[in-house]
Amino acid sequence: MLGYLAFVFILGSAVILHEFGHFIVAKLLGIRVETFSVGFGKRLWGRKWGTTDYRLSLIPLGGYVKLGGDDSNAGLEEGGAEEIPAGERFDLRPRYQKFLVGVAGPVMNVLTALAIPFVGAMAVGVPAAPSPFVSQVDQGGAADTAGLRAGDRIVSFDNKEDPTWRWMNVVATVKRNQSIPFIVEREGQRVQLSIRPTVTQEDGHEIGDLDFMPDLGIEPVVIHQVVDDSPAAKAGLKTGDRVVSIDGEAARNIAQAREYISKHQGQLRVAVERGGERLELTTPSERIEGNKMGVTFAPPPAVPLERVGPGEAFTVAVNANVEILQLTGIALGQVFSGQLPVGEAVGGPIAIAAASYEAATNYGWNGVFEMLGFLSLNLGIFNLLPIPVLDGGMIFMLFVEGFLALWGLKLSLRWRERIQQVGFVFLLLLMGFVIINDVTKFAPGLFRSKEKPAATTQQK
Repeated sequence: MLGYLAFVFILGSAVILHEFGHFIVAKLLGIRVETFSVGFGKRLWGRKWGTTDYRLSLIPLGGYVKLGGDDSNAGLEEGGAEEIPAGERFDLRPRYQKFLVGVAGPVMNVLTALAIPFVGAMAVGVPAAPSPFVSQVDQGGAADTAGLRAGDRIVSFDNKEDPTWRWMNVVATVKRNQSIPFIVEREGQRVQLSIRPTVTQEDGHEIGDLDFMPDLGIEPVVIHQVVDDSPAAKAGLKTGDRVVSIDGEAARNIAQAREYISKHQGQLRVAVERGGERLELTTPSERIEGNKMGVTFAPPPAVPLERVGPGEAFTVAVNANVEILQLTGIALGQVFSGQLPVGEAVGGPIAIAAASYEAATNYGWNGVFEMLGFLSLNLGIFNLLPIPVLDGGMIFMLFVEGFLALWGLKLSLRWRERIQQVGFVFLLLLMGFVIINDVTKFAPGLFRSKEKPAATTQQK
């Protein structure tokens, strides 16, 4: 239920904000808005105020705004349209006004993506992020092979200066089959190295593991939830236990504890504090999917925050979104070069729902709003692509019409309809692809023989 609510809130908010951009600019320009719909298909509920019907429709994967005189999405409406005064018709407005209405939706999404980190920085401050020092290097792992040492400070990763841990982890997965250059600062000198990530499986997906731990400082590792009948439950771990050590190694922070559990199969000796007492527990050798024990940790206490002004908050917001775009660009570049399967670079409703659930359960409202900003930014950029039916397609057609007008030419209604049909078919094919892709990723059992998982289990 939590995952469903998070998915509905995130996707619904991104879509409503997008359509609100079209809506508010059209209203300001005096263009009639006949319908403001959240979802497609049959009208389930709504209310009409003035000349606009605000409705909730059957299929919740999107939404639309129907403008007076605009037939581009007339097929989404039921019944005939009433006569609209010429002064309120979208199709009779000058091209610059049509452009403003078309671009308003993506702009609203981009503004939302900027507003979320900006408001967060202004309201609570900016986390005092730890310096990118390395605290632990796995013996024989990718980092060890690359020559990385504990105490090194990473100053550049994949040619990006002052990289964040999120940047490095995403790049390691996107470029998991390649050597990635990076630079560390060691004893006052800069050393250039290259690392080839270790390819591992996590929740059915291949990821690139750098095999080292960042120095995140010391934070309490408290158990938030224990899954029934899981290895953790069978060992006697309970909600509220504070993990002191695992296999005799001190639990310094949540990231270190998660990393150790995921990389060490078999029994684990877990020392916990409970009610003022120290207990030594041993987990069974079995694991659940993803080599997990069935335990989640409570969010760590708030890290020290630095108060910032509007200028610094805006810089933080811009940098956060630029980093998302850069990572997206790297992933797309890997797809076009054939180094990353297209199925791993795109996701549909199921992938969004899964990410929303993880964001909500692992990071609470912070994760939900971060996911909303990420989705909103990608939705805005995607809608600017010059594909018919999308906002970018409409904007592109305006430029084409303007160019033809210079020569006294005009695009015929027949050609307009053909272009719209092509765009609609393309979107249907794209939607079908991402849904099938989601199913193959999140329900692999439906597409595999029964013998294959057994063979995989024997290899572990």
